Amino acid sequence: MTTIYVDADACPVKEEAERVATRLNVAMVLVCNGGIRPPQNPLVSLRVVAEGPDVADQWIADQCGPGDVVVTADIPLADRCVKAGSHVLQHDGQVLNAANIGERLATRDLMKDIRAADPFHQGGGRSFSIADRSRFLQSLDRLVRLAMREGRP
Repeated sequence: MTTIYVDADACPVKEEAERVATRLNVAMVLVCNGGIRPPQNPLVSLRVVAEGPDVADQWIADQCGPGDVVVTADIPLADRCVKAGSHVLQHDGQVLNAANIGERLATRDLMKDIRAADPFHQGGGRSFSIADRSRFLQSLDRLVRLAMREGRP
């Protein structure tokens, strides 16, 4: 059975993910360290994990597998989920898979090194746009439908 796992701390697309889960009648789990209201939707559950670095990531990586979809911006978590056979989607609608996750990890590590070498670096990522939200909805719908077909015996 397909489940959507959402790395929910600071996730800007929780409501959109819930809409897709409801429309497709798929279970969804919001995973966080706290601070999120329990959902009213019976398809959506809240999993609050202990505080600590990567505790939510560890829980998601341990639970997900083939036929599941993981929503996260965390590249190392995405890598673990791809290796577990899950489909992975970033908040802006970009799909991460076996073909592109290695490059994304390398870029992440390079940027981390560049930021560490420049203590005056003030930059940040680009802002989250309406187009990103729309692309996310379309990509999530497509990935969940794909995962549902793969999960059938």
